[in-house]
Amino acid sequence: MTGNIPLEYFLILSTIMFFTGIFGFLTRRNLITMLMSIELILNSVNINFVAFNHFLYPNNLQGHFFTLIIIAVAAAEAAVAIAIIINIYRNFKSIEVDKVNQMKY
Repeated sequence: MTGNIPLEYFLILSTIMFFTGIFGFLTRRNLITMLMSIELILNSVNINFVAFNHFLYPNNLQGHFFTLIIIAVAAAEAAVAIAIIINIYRNFKSIEVDKVNQMKY
């Protein structure tokens, strides 16, 4: 499936995705953008699990199972986070972190 792609390329891609997610989470003040940044971080971890599983233990599927668990947790986390963001928007008419932090019920 990966052909002749070395492990280092997967690690470079995963590192770029991880630090892009960290940068987006720390610099953006929009809750939706912060949620997307968390998803980038989780997907970079998934790439690492599958890549290391493929290169170190090609006949085992532990990396794939961990990836499926992370995808399931990420889907549940996204559903709960979007529900919370919708509730915040209904109450405060904004999803900017700084504006929500300053407002009170």
